[in-house]
Amino acid sequence: MFQALGSLLGRKAPAVGQTPADVVFTENKWRLLRYRPRAEGRAFATPLVLVPSLINRHYVLDLLPGKSFVEYFVARGHDVFCLDWGTPGDEDRYVSFDDVCDRYLGRALKKSAEIAGAPRSHVLGYCLGGTLAAIHATVYPERFASLTALAAPIGFHDGGLLSTWTRSASFDVKAVVAGTGNVPWQLMQSAFHMLRPTLNLSKAVHAADKLWDDEFMNGFLALETWGNDNVSFPGACYERYVEELYRKDALLAGTFTLSGKPARLEAITCPTLAVTFEHDNIVLPQSAAVLLERISATDKHRIHLPGGHVGAVVSKKAAQSLWPAMAKFWEERAD
Repeated sequence: MFQALGSLLGRKAPAVGQTPADVVFTENKWRLLRYRPRAEGRAFATPLVLVPSLINRHYVLDLLPGKSFVEYFVARGHDVFCLDWGTPGDEDRYVSFDDVCDRYLGRALKKSAEIAGAPRSHVLGYCLGGTLAAIHATVYPERFASLTALAAPIGFHDGGLLSTWTRSASFDVKAVVAGTGNVPWQLMQSAFHMLRPTLNLSKAVHAADKLWDDEFMNGFLALETWGNDNVSFPGACYERYVEELYRKDALLAGTFTLSGKPARLEAITCPTLAVTFEHDNIVLPQSAAVLLERISATDKHRIHLPGGHVGAVVSKKAAQSLWPAMAKFWEERAD
């Protein structure tokens, strides 16, 4: 056992985010990446734009060679773009929800389409990135060839622990933002850990059993690198996120606005795919699936799979089942 633990301590975490990409646009702290095409060139004209969560690093979608969502779709001939939200500075405490969801995301979508020479994009939003993409689609439907909401919260009164805690009167979000500016990632990560208090212990025990499995350990350490490389939440944006979405459930109530414009889910008419996971305790399946009940699109589909919020997206099983299903959805609707 001591030899095994020594092996773990001496093992270097593998490099992550290795798929070659070019930075094609930057603004404030965020940047837009365009992944370089496969040797035989791109096969699809409509770009695929990935919108990760605002508080997580984008490279969860490009974890390792052979375990990379990005690499998989580049190899299929897709023109893949991805937002990297970057790290907010103290001055970004005043960045608003409208700044992120309208101005930043809008520029990313317009720039991706312009560079690709296409009128619109297939847009995939993961977790909070899916919430942002869905809200953007309510106001700017012409920018979307399709919308894929990957474990994306839409209904926030879902009976889950995060919803219960966030809506508690004892949680003074205004005081938190006033005291911290940007809400520290450590504060948010501690809440996620409290959803499954024994998770880290369980992971450690499982890793101890797999110490001599190089493939497993490389994936494990890469995911742990990502899981502990988080991003603080711009204060003004966080305050509105909590007050209007979590507490008022404004998106489902039909009262949410984006830069003063009504954000009504029924305005979404593009082909839409919602992906939910049976054991997701961060975004409960019903929170994400309700999107399909509210939109006007007739071409709408749900994929519901076993697994949790992160592992189900980046696991070997995801590469064998989820990724091909998503490829089928986009490629059947290719221009």
